[in-house]
Amino acid sequence: MKNPNTFTWNAIIRGYAESENPKPAIELYGLMHSNSVEPDTHTFPFVLKAVAKAVSITAGEQIHSIATRRGFESLVFVQNSLVHMYASCGQYQSAVKVFEVMPNRDLVTWNSVINGFALNGKPSEALALYQKMDLDGLKPDGFTMVSLFSACSKLGALALGRRAHVYMVKVGLDKNLHSVNALLDFYAKCGCTKDAKRVFNEMVERNVVSWTSLIVGLAVNGYGSEALKYFKQMEAEKWLPSEITFVGVLYACSHCGMVDEGFRYFDKIKQYYGIVPQIEHHGCMVDLLARAGKVKQAHDYIQQMPMQPNSVIWRTLLGACTKFGHVELAEVARAKLLHLEPKHSGDYVLMSNLYASERRWSDAHKARKSMLEEGVAKIRGHSLVELGNQVHEFHTGDRTHPQSEEIYAKLVEVTKRLRLEGHVAHTGHVYADIEEEEKENALVHHSEKIAVALMLVCSPPGTPIRVFNNLRICGDCHVVIKLMSKVYGREITVRDCSRFHHFRDGSCSCGDYW
Repeated sequence: MKNPNTFTWNAIIRGYAESENPKPAIELYGLMHSNSVEPDTHTFPFVLKAVAKAVSITAGEQIHSIATRRGFESLVFVQNSLVHMYASCGQYQSAVKVFEVMPNRDLVTWNSVINGFALNGKPSEALALYQKMDLDGLKPDGFTMVSLFSACSKLGALALGRRAHVYMVKVGLDKNLHSVNALLDFYAKCGCTKDAKRVFNEMVERNVVSWTSLIVGLAVNGYGSEALKYFKQMEAEKWLPSEITFVGVLYACSHCGMVDEGFRYFDKIKQYYGIVPQIEHHGCMVDLLARAGKVKQAHDYIQQMPMQPNSVIWRTLLGACTKFGHVELAEVARAKLLHLEPKHSGDYVLMSNLYASERRWSDAHKARKSMLEEGVAKIRGHSLVELGNQVHEFHTGDRTHPQSEEIYAKLVEVTKRLRLEGHVAHTGHVYADIEEEEKENALVHHSEKIAVALMLVCSPPGTPIRVFNNLRICGDCHVVIKLMSKVYGREITVRDCSRFHHFRDGSCSCGDYW
């Protein structure tokens, strides 16, 4: 074509924007601009969609500038595209700035900014916007529900998620496959596996995502055998599992100590389904061996991998070395991590803890000192609980809560009652050269214990308690919460960064398998 017009340019830009490779759409827009072809009201939404998929924030900002100069920024569908683009590129603050100056907002606008917060680790803000949207009289659709359930699952906001479920059924969105998959995933991530299974069994239509969400959900909750049972049912019904499905299957084997089964399923990935194992699958195999205490075998496996191991795999090995006391292999893993991801605070902490557990206080001090010298900030542990339609956040030793006095009085009571049950604080989990009494006090004030104490104070007897941690639960907290579930007659669920622990009658769903 000698002189393609704006319509023609738009058509080819749109085609690439909606394809799996959106980058040529951005390049074509640049050619259109250099050929002095005037964009119209359709050009910017198409090219901004491509920018969002390609996650090219620099190009997005340049196009935003051009749209403003040409007077297109005030159009609602251009503004919606800008909100979506900024949110998809992780620039949620820029997305909010565009959102706040918009005189007219439609459902697409609200969905874009809510999803932007949910995707960028701001679930509280996503929920606040959803509630504001509701006050503005806009009714959510399937896209809203997906973002809402994602935010609820990250915060452990079970009560709000249940209300959203009731609304879904009321307006008929329970027939929307994407919404129902998000609902299933939400229940699984909140530790409500019975609800997740009920949603799955009631689904009118299912896809591979439905099966995968349930299998992964059961695996993370410690029900590995049940996860494998559903996988076998999936195979029997002739569904083709995806790469992610097999991550769930291997995860189930890893977290339940099924080493032989894990290797059998790994062999099946390629031999039976023709799927080339990705780094995530190899990572599951390293984790499988590491959790079983086969640390040297895990290291041998890493050395034989067909691709270069990433930081996650080396960190898995480092964590196992800390757990099982393999100092030499830990130093090998640490050297690799210093090359791959030198600023990760958890690696410094793991090495310091390992040295401390071996009573090598000088080396432990050096690890902490180098962390400070490199300007690496330690990730602060926190625990979340939902009470009275509000999510409460606690840090270790936290006294900022209005009911701190009652909470700490309850912790004193808990300590006394557990001692009568024969509990002795596991001070070996305090990696500091301090007196035993100081170690015991430090353990009592861990954030998950404070969160459980709040629920014991404020919720009716027998009410289930759910705690969400951003870090892994320590050994002493695991023992204490097991005993608390027995002494206080509560079902207590703790989701940490690794998996779920369901405590009931003095035992845990993990079977104490770490």
